[in-house]
Amino acid sequence: MPTVQNPKGTRDFYPEDMAFQQYIFDSWHKSCRLHGFEQCEGPMFEHLELYTQKSGDEIEKQLYSFEDKGGRQIALRPEFTPTLARMVAAQGTNLKRPVRWYSISRLFRYERAQKGRLREFIQINMDILGIEDVTADAELIAASINMMRDFGFDAGDFKARISSRTLLEELFLHCGVERDQLKALYALLDRKNKITPENFSAELQAIVNKEDTCGKIEELFTRKTLADIENFVGQLKSLDQLKKLFSLLDAYGLADYAIFDIGIVRGLAYYTGIVFELFDAGGTMRAIAGGGRYDNLVGLYGGPPTPAVGFAAGDVVLGELIKAKSIAPPPPPRSDVFIISLDNGAHAEVIKTACQLRAAGISCEFSLKENQNIGKQLKSADNAKARYALFIGGDEAKDGKARLKNLADGKEELIDTEKIVEATAAVLSMS
Repeated sequence: MPTVQNPKGTRDFYPEDMAFQQYIFDSWHKSCRLHGFEQCEGPMFEHLELYTQKSGDEIEKQLYSFEDKGGRQIALRPEFTPTLARMVAAQGTNLKRPVRWYSISRLFRYERAQKGRLREFIQINMDILGIEDVTADAELIAASINMMRDFGFDAGDFKARISSRTLLEELFLHCGVERDQLKALYALLDRKNKITPENFSAELQAIVNKEDTCGKIEELFTRKTLADIENFVGQLKSLDQLKKLFSLLDAYGLADYAIFDIGIVRGLAYYTGIVFELFDAGGTMRAIAGGGRYDNLVGLYGGPPTPAVGFAAGDVVLGELIKAKSIAPPPPPRSDVFIISLDNGAHAEVIKTACQLRAAGISCEFSLKENQNIGKQLKSADNAKARYALFIGGDEAKDGKARLKNLADGKEELIDTEKIVEATAAVLSMS
């Protein structure tokens, strides 16, 4: 029978891979706690209408959807934000505002698997709900930047590119775009960096179909700063919001990480205001993280009007960047202590010692093959990446002693067998 492969676009996590994943998750949890976020979670599958209600039936092509045994249309979740909005809507006015939630969730999208993009992946979401002011946007963008800094990345490694859907709408209408053309225009802009300038111009012409309007839009995208935009169109409320946002990020000490980029639009239809993406400064990968304001989504799912802003970052692109920068720590040892028996037929004594150590919270293991020679036991200790080897039995046991060896530097010390747990714990605490 041929070997059965894992499904396309998925990953197998062997212990070393899982240790790397746990390193990412631990850092995510730490970042969220430092910024005052509480963890939440929802089901791995939802009713299909949760996604079609906001995005139309065409979204089903991007989903793993099916009919369950009860005849219900179900989809594996492709993102967490609709689940979060549904959960908040279900609570009505019972939740104390602001809501500051995060999740680390497994997600699924039926799309072409490629570097940095898989069909099954894990994503962190951080969201603030209940605050209309741009202060919430600034706090969340700062949290996303600090999340990356916690991994060891700096301003030379990534940038937060910030824009505003409200600003883009005002600018496009000013240029002569019809309101019913905005959705298609946003979709084109979201692909702008993935197609040639010639293809962009051709598709822009097909959407707008006005020579002078196309010219104004292309001129608009030559404007690189908020001052350039203001000179082009005059003063706008959305520009004032962005100015305040950048001022707040300066107060966070993060001005070097944040830049204005009019081309950031975000492809999801539910964004309503400021949007942003974290990009690899080297340009070798797609966006590391992205998010923005979605003030209408909770209301769409039957909840009270609720201003909201959030972002998400996937583990796939982030993992590639961490490996490229070589900033991940080595996998942790499987055990702190590997017990080595110097006496044949003493397996029961080894088990007794292991139970004492484990009861004290010291991770340990031993050879499950009885009467194995010392060399093979030491090889097993090395395979376990154990920090210490604890030798019990032999002539030293007659004197009430055991030997504890540091497997990294080879240093050894004798400890009393009657105080084997206390002595081992003391050595571990100092190393």
